[in-house]
Amino acid sequence: MKHLNRFLVASLLIMFVGTVNAQDENNPWAINVGVNAVDFYPTGAVENSIPGVGGESDALFDEFFNAEDHWNIVPSVSYLQVSRYIGDGFTVGVAGSLNRISQIGDRVPNGDLQYYSADGDVNYSLKSLIKSEWIDPYVTVGAGYSWLESEDTGNNIGFGTANGGLGLRLWIAENFNVGIRSQYKHAFEEDRNRLFQHVATLGVAFGGKDTDGDGIYDKDDACPEVPGLEEFNGCPDSDGDGIEDSKDSCPNVAGLAEFDGCADSDGDGIPDPKDACPTVPGVASLAGCPDADGDGIKDADDGCPNEAGPRANNGCPYQDADGDGILDKDDNCPNEAGTAANDGCPEPEVPQISVEVINDLNVQFQNVLFDYNKATIRTESFATLNNVANIMKEYTNTVFLIEGHTDDRGRDSYNLNLSDQRAASVRSYLTNRGISSSRLQSKGFGEARPVASNGTAAGRQQNRRVELSIISQ
Repeated sequence: MKHLNRFLVASLLIMFVGTVNAQDENNPWAINVGVNAVDFYPTGAVENSIPGVGGESDALFDEFFNAEDHWNIVPSVSYLQVSRYIGDGFTVGVAGSLNRISQIGDRVPNGDLQYYSADGDVNYSLKSLIKSEWIDPYVTVGAGYSWLESEDTGNNIGFGTANGGLGLRLWIAENFNVGIRSQYKHAFEEDRNRLFQHVATLGVAFGGKDTDGDGIYDKDDACPEVPGLEEFNGCPDSDGDGIEDSKDSCPNVAGLAEFDGCADSDGDGIPDPKDACPTVPGVASLAGCPDADGDGIKDADDGCPNEAGPRANNGCPYQDADGDGILDKDDNCPNEAGTAANDGCPEPEVPQISVEVINDLNVQFQNVLFDYNKATIRTESFATLNNVANIMKEYTNTVFLIEGHTDDRGRDSYNLNLSDQRAASVRSYLTNRGISSSRLQSKGFGEARPVASNGTAAGRQQNRRVELSIISQ
């Protein structure tokens, strides 16, 4: 009983003084309890050895696994370790153990010996190196002090040891493990026993703090005071829309990521907090309110919500009695269709251009020449174009299209571009001669509209041309 009391005292001392070996940063503390086996055989103990005195060692691992002949085991809890994780796979710990020595090597001593020890160690886990979550091999080094006490004589011999060994823990749950360890203890004094101690343990890791109880330790919890979700590092998503509250502009109403977590009840693309009419689809320019007639006035303020009208007329359209496109308020002849250029009154009669005139103009256009492979009009063509401009001025309502054409020699894209540039050059010349640009349009057709065969030089000459056609008059 007195030895058990010593063991308990040593264990309590270890628990209060020791710090050292655990699972990880979240559960830094660990307690391991189990049974231990002590094997003095590796010391090469001889027949006349006395407690605490070793003999000559032969091979250190001779009969290392001969548990039946050499191991001393107490069939009860005989080992206690307290440890703490210190980072980067390292833990430090202190341990106490007791045993009853009934055999030293192949010799049975005269009377059993009581063995007890206190040890400190540093352990390095290899779990991260093998990339395993539950298989946890480790190496251990440390130092300790052991005692052997004869039950017959009461002699008590103590000796310091340097310790080293290997161990394996299997994490059967997040906080629980089963383990084994084999450790060689080498006595500092040459005449003292050296031994192996083997341990089988059950362990529990603890000490992790989870203030908000969300299953995520405070160390890894970005919101340690508020229960949250693992995917958000412990921060909450109150409305369950997949957007954590800190990034959710509407944390209590489920919404969409594109609106920073806010809802769009009417589906108009405007989030409810910015929508003046959140239950009716509307437009962004009117803060989410509808504008049925598209006149820029929201329906609630529009005197004619289904007819576009100016704000000055309360959203209702002005009348156009004569249908000439000029509102009565701006029409000097409201009951007679006219033109905007004549303030709503009819334009005076202007001559209509005839087919004969167009044909004559196109005959003249045959004399319009350009520099080779360029859109530059040659100077000898200016007189022709001046005459064409004078004729056009007689038909003030006629809108003309100047067409550029080429033969089929060269790339299509090149011909199309050249014909377009030449037609544009003619238009530019005519506008400079006083023809309104609104009455002239130009377009190149490339080789798409031949008027003669491209198989002959004469035909190709006819296809290289500028023509005039009427758009409107």
